[in-house]
Amino acid sequence: MSHRGGACHDARVALTETKIAVCNLCEAICGLRLTVEDGVVTSVRGNLDDPLSRGYICPKGVSLADVYTDPDRLRLPVRRVGTGADASWEELEWDQALDLVADRLAATILEHGGDAVGAYLGNPNAHSLGFGTHGAGFVRSLRTHNRFSASTVDQVPHQLVARLMYGHQLMIAVPDLDRTDFFLVVGANPMASNGSLMTVPDFPHRVRELHDRGGRMVVLDPRRTETAKVADEHHFVRPGTDAAVLLAMLHVLVAEDLARPPSYVDGLDRLADLVADFTPELAEQASGVSAETVRSLARELASAGSGVVYGRMGVSTQAFGTVCQWAIACLNLLSGHFDRPGGAMFPEPAVDTVGRRIIGPGRYDRWRSRVRDVPEFAGELPASVMAEEMRTPGEGQIRTLVTSAGNPVLSTPDGPGLSGALEELDFMVSVDLYVNETTRHADVILPPTSALERDQYDLVFHGFAVRNTARWTPAVFEAGDDQRHDWQIFGELSKRLNDRLGTPLADEAAAAAATPPADLVASLLQSGGRATMAELVEHPEGVDLGALRPTMPGRLQTSDQRIDLTPPLVTDDLPRLRAALGAERPAAAHDGELLLIGRRHKQDCNSWLHNTPRLTRGKPRHHLLMHPHDLSARGIADGQRVTVTSRVGTVEVEASAVDDMMPGVVSLPHGYGHQVPGTRLGHASTVAGVSINDLTDPDLLDVSGNAALSGVPVRVSPA
Repeated sequence: MSHRGGACHDARVALTETKIAVCNLCEAICGLRLTVEDGVVTSVRGNLDDPLSRGYICPKGVSLADVYTDPDRLRLPVRRVGTGADASWEELEWDQALDLVADRLAATILEHGGDAVGAYLGNPNAHSLGFGTHGAGFVRSLRTHNRFSASTVDQVPHQLVARLMYGHQLMIAVPDLDRTDFFLVVGANPMASNGSLMTVPDFPHRVRELHDRGGRMVVLDPRRTETAKVADEHHFVRPGTDAAVLLAMLHVLVAEDLARPPSYVDGLDRLADLVADFTPELAEQASGVSAETVRSLARELASAGSGVVYGRMGVSTQAFGTVCQWAIACLNLLSGHFDRPGGAMFPEPAVDTVGRRIIGPGRYDRWRSRVRDVPEFAGELPASVMAEEMRTPGEGQIRTLVTSAGNPVLSTPDGPGLSGALEELDFMVSVDLYVNETTRHADVILPPTSALERDQYDLVFHGFAVRNTARWTPAVFEAGDDQRHDWQIFGELSKRLNDRLGTPLADEAAAAAATPPADLVASLLQSGGRATMAELVEHPEGVDLGALRPTMPGRLQTSDQRIDLTPPLVTDDLPRLRAALGAERPAAAHDGELLLIGRRHKQDCNSWLHNTPRLTRGKPRHHLLMHPHDLSARGIADGQRVTVTSRVGTVEVEASAVDDMMPGVVSLPHGYGHQVPGTRLGHASTVAGVSINDLTDPDLLDVSGNAALSGVPVRVSPA
């Protein structure tokens, strides 16, 4: 007899099965078809029947099977024995490990208070159904204000602007890419990322469709990215100055009487006053984008039959990320394309996490960090303040840390500084599949099942998709008896911790902690009315719910169902921007400095998958990219090793000469620098390259608290 996910076989013959799966490694959530022979995945292909991904697959999707079989992946809890280079790992039984963790967490809270425990949540949590249904309850049980996540090195400006303008942090408008005529991309590279806060699998084909219907794509970026290379136009823009360009485009819309805001928008006159001095000429001086280009782009956006502006990492992870995302929202609102086909629209997921308040709307400044006095947003403090909260003595000092599926030593500013702070903790526990640069500091690692061993429904990314779809994907393989899903880990820790704190979970909460995610999703689907679990089980490839539809102003989450164009939290930051743009050298303060930006590759997934041989083959991707003129000016040859120095650190890496870089700008990829033993077996896993976050500066923050990773001043010299 066959069982769910396992190979169907007997002693005489091994049968081949086709399994429907999903790639949850990035936001594209591509559907997959796996060939499984005798319990082994022998083929991974895109699922042509998937209504969203349409058969598309990138190299990361193929690697899911590699993670499943990876001998370095932890399958049982491990405890660190010893310290430093002499540390080793010993396996624990699950009850022993969970009791140990609950004991240590409770001891910290009872002796020092809840804020003595910190929690860091990595990007993969957003891709896990189990965390979505059970993770938040566990984090609440820690009773701490010291909560951090990858969001504050990624996307918080986007969320803050959505909260201020539309009433909810995840009420994020996405490009209706399948119907737009004019697509302006600012600081984003969906050819490599498959979209971000825009779930758009098969982006290459969708761009071809855009061109086939006579549409245009224009890219503004300091690097001629993979997306820029398939665009109709690309314009270099100096890092950190995108706000000047975007506000100058708003200036043109208002000054030339091109603005066509919806009737439920307030504050146009005030907005006109605020952008009056952000002229195209000022934008040219600051950014390098010509005034003529700025005017042309604004006019084309206003006159297009349909059009949309989209900005992502390059504009979010800089000193004026919130102003940039606000300006983009205003451009979409004023150009006449908001909530219209081909413009900026709002998906309608089968499980409406926004309208039903499954995720909170996101409040601002309810508390502040103890050391630097930085406001929280949506219940989190900036990851950039995490190390100082561990190292500064006093009430509320973080003494114990919980991490879940994150590697902040590689992915947050000043990684070496954070690594040193982790060494000083009293106790640390990590929920993770691997030993990495962060989890190697943990006293206990609790490994959840891998993606192919767990059910999946995307509670988050259906809400950012360029087409309305729903898909339930059962696990391909059954978990072993000695494994635990992440939801089981979080549920058990919540129960045991609350018992030790003398506040046992109420019957209803205890039942919810023990309820499988499948049951919770079925209930949410049933009450949502757009799809049922029975339909999704019958159609594992996914159910098409149709193109994006106008939904405004009815779906606005603001109290009066109106949009304020000029939220004070954003507009109060404009004097700081004016001062920066008015500096003699707004982009770099000293002669000889260059501006550092990151980059993504299709084979990479943030700070992980660099232990996967399939994805690390081929031409090296870790080099520092520099314009040939910048190399020549420093006497550096193409391919030579160089020293890159910022205020916080120094790294050595090979430099490559490329015309794709704007002069004065250099680029390192995000997520490299893995240099630690891979497992309890001591298997070495070393990847060429360095971490860009050995150079990024935790002192550089946007008003939202997001790290300003882009545009960091550095010096480059021969090594």
